[in-house]
Amino acid sequence: MRCLVVADLHYALPQFDWLVAAADHFDAVVFAGDALDLGSIVDIRAQIVVVRKYLGLLAAKTRVMICSGNHDLEDRSAEGEKIAAWIGTVRALGIAADGDDLMVGDTLFSICPWWDGPRVRAAIERQLEAAAARKAARWIWVHHAPPASSPVSWGGKRFFGDAELVGWIERHQPAMVISGHVHQSPFITDGSWFDRLGATWVFNTGRQPGRPPTSIVIDTDEAHAFWLAAGQAEWIDLASPLQRPAQPVTEPPDWLRAVGRIPDPFLARPAAAAG
Repeated sequence: MRCLVVADLHYALPQFDWLVAAADHFDAVVFAGDALDLGSIVDIRAQIVVVRKYLGLLAAKTRVMICSGNHDLEDRSAEGEKIAAWIGTVRALGIAADGDDLMVGDTLFSICPWWDGPRVRAAIERQLEAAAARKAARWIWVHHAPPASSPVSWGGKRFFGDAELVGWIERHQPAMVISGHVHQSPFITDGSWFDRLGATWVFNTGRQPGRPPTSIVIDTDEAHAFWLAAGQAEWIDLASPLQRPAQPVTEPPDWLRAVGRIPDPFLARPAAAAG
């Protein structure tokens, strides 16, 4: 299974356009939160309408799953906690969303909402406990905030990750956790797009402007993960212990050339900045 992972598109419509064009080459698109942008001049209700249309286009091409991020919270629950009520409406498009557990082959995906208070946090804990009982061969979580005190949540001066997530990872040891949220982590000293906590690989896509979004591709059949950014392409071996730095992509697979993320001039050049 080959999964294309994005996060933090923040209503950048050229990036959504690229995502729809690239979707044919992947078995799943995993959107790890912040499809919307609370700071945009575009009304949040209009953003939701447009993003749902893009998600529908994606779902017509491949399997799609999406979790909420902090920029996706357009409503409040009866208890006063911020929530992304609109995310639940995408299930009508055949998309797995907040609170869902989706089995794809031998892999179980748990899609976790952004939590703003104790009730949603407790709901995530219940979701993970129930999913753990299914004992899937491979378990992947989609959770917008990365774990605290990890290079994937390093912002340059402090960590911006989720301490509760660290505890959940220690308790359940999923195979992977897919995140975003801290835009600069993969590009700065002491930051990274990948890390390992015990047996669990953790990822943060990072964010850049421009048409193709920064992305991660996870190939479970080959046990490889690729990180693709402007002028950079790296990969790691998921079947090996954690090693830094990641390796530059020098022999890109056909699918990587097909999505236009591998310009030949930089194939042999070592990637910069990422950990």
